[in-house]
Amino acid sequence: MHGKFTLHPPIRFGTDGWRGIIADDFTFDRLAAVAPIAAHILRETFGESGSNTIIVGYDRRFMSDAFAKRTAEAVAAIGFDVLLADDFAPTPAFSWAAYDRKALGALVITASHNPANYSGLKIKGAFGGSVSQDVTAKVEEILDRGDFVYESPQKGKIETFDAWASYCQALRGKVNIEAIKEAIALGKLTIFADVMHGTAAGGLAKVLELPSTTQASLIEINSNTDPLFGGGAPEPLPRYIAELFRQVKTYHHDHPEKTLVGFVFDGDADRIASVDSEGNFLSSQILIPILLEHLAKHRGFKGELIKTISGSDLMPKVAALFDLPVYETPVGYKYIAERMLSGIPCLLGGEESGGIGYGNHIPERDALLSALYVLEAIALSDKDLSVLYSDLQKQTNFVSHYDRIDEKLSGMAAREKLVSTLQQFSLTEIAGRKVIDAKAPDGFKFRLADGSWLLIRFSGTEPLLRLYCEASTSELVHKTLNWISNWAEQFN
Repeated sequence: MHGKFTLHPPIRFGTDGWRGIIADDFTFDRLAAVAPIAAHILRETFGESGSNTIIVGYDRRFMSDAFAKRTAEAVAAIGFDVLLADDFAPTPAFSWAAYDRKALGALVITASHNPANYSGLKIKGAFGGSVSQDVTAKVEEILDRGDFVYESPQKGKIETFDAWASYCQALRGKVNIEAIKEAIALGKLTIFADVMHGTAAGGLAKVLELPSTTQASLIEINSNTDPLFGGGAPEPLPRYIAELFRQVKTYHHDHPEKTLVGFVFDGDADRIASVDSEGNFLSSQILIPILLEHLAKHRGFKGELIKTISGSDLMPKVAALFDLPVYETPVGYKYIAERMLSGIPCLLGGEESGGIGYGNHIPERDALLSALYVLEAIALSDKDLSVLYSDLQKQTNFVSHYDRIDEKLSGMAAREKLVSTLQQFSLTEIAGRKVIDAKAPDGFKFRLADGSWLLIRFSGTEPLLRLYCEASTSELVHKTLNWISNWAEQFN
């Protein structure tokens, strides 16, 4: 049959997927319209393998299992065979399943780190990562035309599968699990994991397969199902993890001799942050250099460091210690994945917002694998994360602080005025310091005479200004961010 439909507002795929407010623009009917088209484009793009299978998975958000079931039914109705997850799992597990089972790709119901009233759909390719913008543009084009042909001689079959088993097995094969388990068994290491009511719940325990005698050394926080995410959002940022800070600091006070590590996983477990023994927050700006040194030094890994333009200057300085090439991309993991798929050897690709992937795995952000590599680094070095970080600062003779803020603009007209001014590179001085370099591969990045930098970017969908800064002190970071925020006010 032919499906003629018009969708308002139109469905649009952002950096990684389509997201919308549940019962407003994310509905069963709209999902049932887009899912068959996505499956059709996946077959068009990756169908040379002869596969007819689509993986369908979901997170722990409100009604995600029901949305996944509807997705599976809509895709099977036009002749695709569907492997539908029998439970929630991390998005990287479904990317892995697409690759491991030689499927056409995966459709994952998740809104990642968005607030509780959102759901979403991510499209993953047969290679085990997010599809390119060209692929999602084809989906949008067919949706906009509203003339997709639903024709199939027979319906496909729907079978359920366990997304965790093969995924956990794959992760175990990449990490020295025994070294981690030994450090835990000897009482040297205690792990806190704030899973933020998301899909990482139970994940580390599944991968590590800890015996009952050592399970008390892995403490999960916010592991219960809560579609409201405790009133916050499942994003690995300090403002959402007060309980993790409290528990880590309390435990450290009571057991100062023990090494602690805390992990924070976002809603679909593809992004990560960490906390050291004393409760200091470590974003991926710090974790990536630590991981880079560990994998290059102790694992002997080679290949490019792929970083986004918003990544810390510490990253290339650590890469230089091991003669590793560095490749810089615009902000967004899809650009990192594209580079990973180019055939050029990659050691690690990471972004400042917590997404880290590895050249020895699928081209996908994977927070659980990142946590395992961090645990391996601690177990093999017998050092706290804070010590590993300070050692790198000494080796590179580089100490920095970083922060990012978002500022709302009055409207898109203000945005356009600001963009026009910045395109003329009229800023020659920022917060009393001379601008020595300015470039705009993604937004506008200014390097200042004292070695600090400022990045100004814009949301593609709303009048929002994203401001990033790295400088030698925290005070200088905030002085710079406040200065540029006040400067931008003149355009409102």
